[in-house]
Amino acid sequence: MNRYADCPCHSKSNYQQCCRTYHLGTAAPNATALMRSRYSAYALSLADYLMATTHPKNEQYMEDASAWKQSIQQFTKNTLFKSLDILDATENGSAATVTFRAGLMQGLKDISFTEKSSFEKIDGRWLYLDGVKDDEA
Repeated sequence: MNRYADCPCHSKSNYQQCCRTYHLGTAAPNATALMRSRYSAYALSLADYLMATTHPKNEQYMEDASAWKQSIQQFTKNTLFKSLDILDATENGSAATVTFRAGLMQGLKDISFTEKSSFEKIDGRWLYLDGVKDDEA
């Protein structure tokens, strides 16, 4: 990806000034930045980043890193990441939530969703704990 292109998280900043630094290892300063960087990582198929920023208690967390990586790559290969809108965010110490709307397409099928995600800060790094989609709330 051209590092001067628009960031896949739809922040209206270029990738170099937005999510790239997190993808290269800098800890996201808050859960919203982590959420955006994870969306970008999906759009760019950065499975290692997604795995590294997922809480071990997350239901999708897998001990078999190879199988997990393959699962992520299969999803990203078949998905077009069209939009991301942050609707709400709250932070309270080492816990945070971010509610967002992700615009996604798989082939001609719209698989967009709204989710309230939970995050936990462990050893100075935010991790994605879990999420509740709007139709599950």
